[in-house]
Amino acid sequence: MASLTTSSWSASPSGNRTGREEDLINRTISLHPLTNYTRASHACATIHEHKLPHILLLQIGTTFFKLPGGELNPGEDEVDGLKRILTDTLGREDGGTDPNQWIVEDAIGSWWRPNFDPPRYPYIPAHVTKPKEHIKLFLVQLPEKALFAVPKNLKLVAAPLFELYDNANGYGPLIASLPQALSRFNFKYTH
Repeated sequence: MASLTTSSWSASPSGNRTGREEDLINRTISLHPLTNYTRASHACATIHEHKLPHILLLQIGTTFFKLPGGELNPGEDEVDGLKRILTDTLGREDGGTDPNQWIVEDAIGSWWRPNFDPPRYPYIPAHVTKPKEHIKLFLVQLPEKALFAVPKNLKLVAAPLFELYDNANGYGPLIASLPQALSRFNFKYTH
């Protein structure tokens, strides 16, 4: 069982992204002329609590949840970019977080945003020839003990798989699909 410790910190206004869908869409629109589409990597980090797998989520406000992760730089490798983003988002303030602490296992899914609207799909719709964003999900293994520094505008929560299952209204279709995506794995509980 992994134990979690979190602390809060304030990011500088220039580097502080709220994570809201509107901000992401505006950024995607601004980057779109430079690239065909934006790429993003997100982490499905699992922990075990009471012998049940839980997924670490970032909560914004009271009703918006997202997986840790974000946009990749142009030409950046998906796994290296995910490690960079996790270190930037959840790493310690003193810079003591080693990017190699994040063990990225398997890719567990790909989602596509066909236009500049919030909906994402686990496929490219037939009428879309140029999607605007590609989101790749990776299973990330955490060490037995981890210390996270979470920005003040976010809250780190661990949601059990049974709560996510078939709960697209509460978590959105991407997060609600994680129990099915993870069903091919056999989790071993160490404690």
